[in-house]
Amino acid sequence: MRRLRLPGRPRELPALQAAAAVGQSRLMQHWEHAFAVHDLAIGQVLLTHDDLGDRRRFLSARLTLRALLDHGVVPIVNENDTVATDEIRFGDNDQLAALVVNLVSADALVMLTDVEGVRDAAGVRMPIVRDIEREAVPVAGGSTSGVGLGGMASKVSSARIVTRTGVPAVVAPGREPDVLPRVLAGADLGTLFVPGDDVLSARKHWIAYGARPSGRLVIDDGAARALRDHGKSLLPAGIIGVEGEFDLGDTVSVVVGAGGSELARGLVAYPAADLRKISGLQSAAIEARLGYKSIDEAIHRDDLVLMISSSCDSSVTEET
Repeated sequence: MRRLRLPGRPRELPALQAAAAVGQSRLMQHWEHAFAVHDLAIGQVLLTHDDLGDRRRFLSARLTLRALLDHGVVPIVNENDTVATDEIRFGDNDQLAALVVNLVSADALVMLTDVEGVRDAAGVRMPIVRDIEREAVPVAGGSTSGVGLGGMASKVSSARIVTRTGVPAVVAPGREPDVLPRVLAGADLGTLFVPGDDVLSARKHWIAYGARPSGRLVIDDGAARALRDHGKSLLPAGIIGVEGEFDLGDTVSVVVGAGGSELARGLVAYPAADLRKISGLQSAAIEARLGYKSIDEAIHRDDLVLMISSSCDSSVTEET
């Protein structure tokens, strides 16, 4: 901020992008000096959610990061704030870190902050969280600092993303001496988020969190029960609304009822225009209405991920 003579974090997008452009080079200088003490080389990797949302670019980034690690180079990953207009407004570094866990098949995510960890309603640090929705979400809040964005709510959300890959997440006090080696050695520092039973394959994790939804499918209660309680595919008969424009293979959000909460995400087997024509129809009537039939399902169960904890979606299959 000082280089641009700004009193604080600017609000205008061009000024934010300018600050990011100036600050990125200075940040890398600090990282390079810090790692040089340990005779380690670093490499800069700038990503956006669009990079992670496109499957081919996601896999390309994975190969690049793995190559850096194979050569003993420490990747310094950051958002490409000079071009990522949506991300620069919301400061998604916590979420980006969570997505990189899946990208590189990391063993854990450690998020350093200026507090001792997640605190319960009485203000006492919670050493272990096993049920994020019941234990951490109600007390996380949504506070932000004056420079970065996110706060504890963002870190809890990132922990939710990470634990669904089957690896733990930790929120720990960054100013604690030797915090990283102590956390990795199992010291009682910060808050440990333990993975549950709803672990996803790498591919399904990408569907759930890497790819941004291009539209929404509104479904009825019967279809919701079939997905949530029985792990079924989504059939056209259960769709009561199609929102947005999307193509075959795009990611969409599945919500229950108009204005309802998100139940699932998945890759559609039909474009939006065709789904509007077959919504509410039995699968046997698809070909007569469209003149062709791809498959019986609007979203096959193999391409569908529940966004809530459920034993119906705990299978681990593909790795890519």
